[in-house]
Amino acid sequence: MSTTNWTSRALDKIERVGNKLPDPAVIFLISLIIVWVLSALLSGSSFSAIDPRTDAPVVVNNLLTGENLADFLSRMVTIFTSFAPLGVVLVAMLGVGVAEHSGFINAGLKRMLDSTPKMLLTPSIILVAIVSHTATDAGYVLVIPLAGVIFYAMGRHPLAGIAAAFAGVSGGFSANFVPSAIDPLLQSFTQSAAQIIDPQIQINPLNNWFFTSASSVLIILLGWWLTDRVIEPRLQNTQVDGDPDEIPKFEDLGKKELTALRIAGLTMLAGIILLVVVLWPVDSPLRAPDGDLASFTAPLMHSIVPLIFLLFVLPGVVYGYLAGTFSSSKDVIGAMSKSMGSMSYYVVMAFFCALFIDAFGKSNLGALLAIEGAQLLKTLQLPSMVTIVGLVFLTAFVNLFVGSASAKWALLGPIFVPMLMQLNISPDLTQAAYRLGDSSSNIVTPLMPYFPLVVVYCQRYVKGTGIGTLLSLMLPFSVCIILAWTAFLLIYWALGIPLGLQSSYVYPAP
Repeated sequence: MSTTNWTSRALDKIERVGNKLPDPAVIFLISLIIVWVLSALLSGSSFSAIDPRTDAPVVVNNLLTGENLADFLSRMVTIFTSFAPLGVVLVAMLGVGVAEHSGFINAGLKRMLDSTPKMLLTPSIILVAIVSHTATDAGYVLVIPLAGVIFYAMGRHPLAGIAAAFAGVSGGFSANFVPSAIDPLLQSFTQSAAQIIDPQIQINPLNNWFFTSASSVLIILLGWWLTDRVIEPRLQNTQVDGDPDEIPKFEDLGKKELTALRIAGLTMLAGIILLVVVLWPVDSPLRAPDGDLASFTAPLMHSIVPLIFLLFVLPGVVYGYLAGTFSSSKDVIGAMSKSMGSMSYYVVMAFFCALFIDAFGKSNLGALLAIEGAQLLKTLQLPSMVTIVGLVFLTAFVNLFVGSASAKWALLGPIFVPMLMQLNISPDLTQAAYRLGDSSSNIVTPLMPYFPLVVVYCQRYVKGTGIGTLLSLMLPFSVCIILAWTAFLLIYWALGIPLGLQSSYVYPAP
């Protein structure tokens, strides 16, 4: 039996088993109950693991006490409404919905398809997905669904486009040519951890920039090959059976539509120019106090989703009125309502997801899992390169349970950064290994807040799409990315190539 046939049969098995799992919302509910039970069983146990956030042993909180249950009930609404991905998705989709239902997005994609060589479609999608990291979570609500639309319009399977974009947005989360808010955020944890050993050390916020930029090329080439040679061939027998009214249609643009598209495009360009003008002064209100635009404290980094809303609503409205798809304000509101209707399934899943994540964090089970795993790796006293590989895979495993990149690094960083510094492994390298493990496993954990949303995108084209379907599509990406990316990091390190802008102390290559 050939390797290709064996791989296809294995992925088919994963899809069948995965699709027999309960609905994602039910999985979150079951996970919530499991967390409650485990918290009660382990709350009386003593653990030697030290929580680096408190410098005290980890204590598992019993969530089934009367006090905690009362607190849970009183906060249930707040837990749901303050769930960050929910607001990001809904606000962005309000704007994108207007642009979509007015016909602006379809018209723009039609023009783009006319000038994009079919053979370069996949790498172009992955490149855009990678760059979208700069705009925080914009890739999930904008790039991934548009990739499905573009692939479908080009006569290719839409699920292949969604998978490629998901791999770029989430699987390659730490691969980017453009610095983003995650860089200084992780650097802050790395520096405080490194100063445990060397109080004078200073970590550059762009200490991984050269590596993440080079990694972008790796992810694009790997994703291109996997999409065209592995994923899309598997989808040959998967029929697109979505509601025809919900699947975008691409017809030739008339003179009226072309004029509307041109003016709407100029409207969007004017909005971007206005934004640049506002951002240009060093004392811009959208900059951080130190004048930085990419800092996590910069208002710009917290305004990406509202800016997406505005940059799509305005040209969408202009296009709709000029093209005749909108005749009154009721049509604009109707477009927003229709886009919200398609998100109803995600809202239900987000409710249970928010409750589970809150309980998991409050119980301290996530902290216990991360710290105990790190301590186990530490006690093995493996060679430096093996330790780096172990850190990558430990991070990937922990990522299946603790989604936040910063939360995991807050737990793992104070353990691994000082430990590996004593082995002449730089904090920059340790952070890069962590980011690699975190990114490569994002696309195979159904407990990731945006995973159910991607399932919803797929169901627009193939009604029977379930967790197993998406897992079978993304597993090849995850496995290949983690193996190839880890090898790339080790080669990068062995050759002594700087990972980014140097910190105050440079550690030697092995």
